[in-house]
Amino acid sequence: MLSDIERKVLRVIANYSAGRRRTPTVDELSIKTGRSRGGIMTVLDKLASEEYIEWQRSEPDKMAVIAAWERKGR
Repeated sequence: MLSDIERKVLRVIANYSAGRRRTPTVDELSIKTGRSRGGIMTVLDKLASEEYIEWQRSEPDKMAVIAAWERKGR
């Protein structure tokens, strides 16, 4: 189960990419959520480990959405 901030970041990424045809940068996510860059990196790590997004810390601004909504029963 995702935490509130993880769910929020996932929705921001999905909506942003649908509307602008690119994913947001870590700095844009930081602005939109009010979290620090380090906090966003931690959330992205969790989303990647749970396979909601494809993301690597070595390329922080490159990400792809695998599942835009939280999966039931996880």
